[in-house]
Amino acid sequence: MADESKQTLLDRDQAHLIHPLHNKQTHAAHGHVWVKGEGAILTDADGKEYIDALSGLWNVVAGHGRTEIVEAAAKQMQILPYVSGYAGSTNRPAIELAEKINELTYPNITRFFFTSGGGESSDSCFKTARYYWKLRGKPDKTKVISRQWGYHGVTLAAMSATGISGYWPMFEPRVPGFIHIPSPYPYRYEALPGVSQGIAAANELEQAILREGADTVGMFFAEPIQGAGGVIVPQDDYWPRIREICDQYDVLLVTDEVITGFGRTGKMFGLEHWGVQPDMIQFAKAVTSGYFPLGGIGISDAIAATLDSGEAVWMHAYTYSAHPVGCAVALRNLEIIVAEDFPTQAAEKGEYLLKNLRAALADHPHVGEIRGKGLMTAIELVRDKATKEEFPAEDNMGAKLHLETQKRGLFSRLRGDVFCIAPPVISSREILDRIVEIMSDSVRALFGER
Repeated sequence: MADESKQTLLDRDQAHLIHPLHNKQTHAAHGHVWVKGEGAILTDADGKEYIDALSGLWNVVAGHGRTEIVEAAAKQMQILPYVSGYAGSTNRPAIELAEKINELTYPNITRFFFTSGGGESSDSCFKTARYYWKLRGKPDKTKVISRQWGYHGVTLAAMSATGISGYWPMFEPRVPGFIHIPSPYPYRYEALPGVSQGIAAANELEQAILREGADTVGMFFAEPIQGAGGVIVPQDDYWPRIREICDQYDVLLVTDEVITGFGRTGKMFGLEHWGVQPDMIQFAKAVTSGYFPLGGIGISDAIAATLDSGEAVWMHAYTYSAHPVGCAVALRNLEIIVAEDFPTQAAEKGEYLLKNLRAALADHPHVGEIRGKGLMTAIELVRDKATKEEFPAEDNMGAKLHLETQKRGLFSRLRGDVFCIAPPVISSREILDRIVEIMSDSVRALFGER
């Protein structure tokens, strides 16, 4: 019923829905029933408007309510709503989308497999790497090295690669063969004297490869900029050194571009900032701006040639791989991203947002760091600014800050006491100014300062 109260809708929700990251108490106390999205604004069932400060889940880069994307979906649904993408079948939108991504991404990444999202893409990377090394006569190269604070999804294998330990205990034992090294985390990584922080953090990979044995390590799997783990932007010498290490020990460099792909960082893809090319990528989220569940992986010419040499059927498949409607939505969305130059928009707006957040909050005694790249930013709260001491986990300072921002009309997500901010790329300067105002007022309200 259109006139149902928000509480009635929440009660119905509680009766029948299980949520991602389900917690009945939190949802009952602070739940939202989103009923409308327009641009960078979400509307709750009680009529209150909120800035969508994380673009949904980092994905709605083009903003809500883009009728041209909706029309592309409707048109394709009328023509061909679904067809299998299994070998022996294809469709025009899938072909055209592969060609378009080939134009946009790293020059050596030329072949693509489509999935329904990031978690499926992670598993597709693991399985592709394993098969590749078997064809190369190195079947023991199965191990995956990833990083603390990395987020790669929550299928059992993707969760095992994810370096946020809170995702593990309920579902252990994890899949064997996944190893984690420290994040480069410039705010917190401690390097020994005489070596740069970035090189030292990259060398953690070499040390892990040597500990495990290079003949057992198949791939290094990492986000160019860590997103859900707290917007961790690596040092400028980090990724070039990582590429050297992977080449030296014959390890595939696989980048998770689910958040960093298609413009959000100020480049079309994340590693472009450091002039490095990966051997394999995965993507999702911004490829459709969230209007349809779609993801995928891209592989280099060298990997593709090896897979093509195999005589057996590649036993990996999803029902919705190369979904024609999803591919049509992605194509129209990518046209918008290119036509409206999202990388440049993200670079300029991100610089503006970061500068103003720092001007408003950098001197606050409980704001440890304000960081970002493009329209990926984060505010890290600390108990002691001088020592970088964190608040006790039970204090829930990040969650308390989010309650304050919601009072003022801003909704986002956080990692502990790190508040993430990544609004749609189409966000106006007025929206960015309002984000700064809300964050400033909320931090001061949280700590009792006027």
